[in-house]
Amino acid sequence: MTIDRLNPLDPIQPKKPSGATRVDRNSGNDSVSLSSEAMVKAELFKALELARSAPEVRMDRVAEIRAKLEDPNYINDTVLNATADRILDQFL
Repeated sequence: MTIDRLNPLDPIQPKKPSGATRVDRNSGNDSVSLSSEAMVKAELFKALELARSAPEVRMDRVAEIRAKLEDPNYINDTVLNATADRILDQFL
């Protein structure tokens, strides 16, 4: 009596995927959505970068104040009192 094999010699055979489809990478259907928190953080980052790139000293304001201080009519009691009040407010 002889017994024939019922299965092939290699019992582990790779299975072919059924219904495999190819992805079209140029379909244009991809999308990204950002949360409102991410958008706020992006705006904050943008503002911080803008502030960091700004010069430390605004030369246009320095020139404007220098011109006012050189004018003898600019410095009067009203300006001196307002300046003194602002300085005191900073310390208190």
